[in-house]
Amino acid sequence: MREFSRVDAYIPLGIRVISATERDRVKARLSGDITFITTKPAEEPADRALAEWLKIINQKIDFLISLITMEQQGFSSLPLNKVDISGGGMSFLSDYPYEQGDILELKMVIENPAPLALYVYGEVINCESIDSGFRVGVKFVNIDEDVRDQIVKFVFHRQRQILRQKREI
Repeated sequence: MREFSRVDAYIPLGIRVISATERDRVKARLSGDITFITTKPAEEPADRALAEWLKIINQKIDFLISLITMEQQGFSSLPLNKVDISGGGMSFLSDYPYEQGDILELKMVIENPAPLALYVYGEVINCESIDSGFRVGVKFVNIDEDVRDQIVKFVFHRQRQILRQKREI
């Protein structure tokens, strides 16, 4: 029995093999993930409507910064690839045969529901030849629970979309 739910999806995906010297330094992360140190205001704002407007503006600014970061780091030009993804790993089609044990950098964009750019690393556990190339299976390595949670949220978000589409038919 699998530990995580999985789903088929088409996502922007870039793949590169990690060199032996890089292996000790890889760690899954959100692109542009910056933790800000914030302090709580001394007292509640007097104008709740103003506070809500400022919160909305802040969310829009965060979204724009995220889009700019995705563009600068090349996420907007990634090719779409069909994947089978879960919180524990993923499989995808490839023109290139990877070796079992290779560590791959998986640069991807998932939506849950907003676009989220990720760098995830996976160890190749199998690579089988198929008609038009290879089906590669990877197990995620060096992944924080926060990043894994984002992938799991994506899986559930995508499963809900699929169920809605089936009901409409």
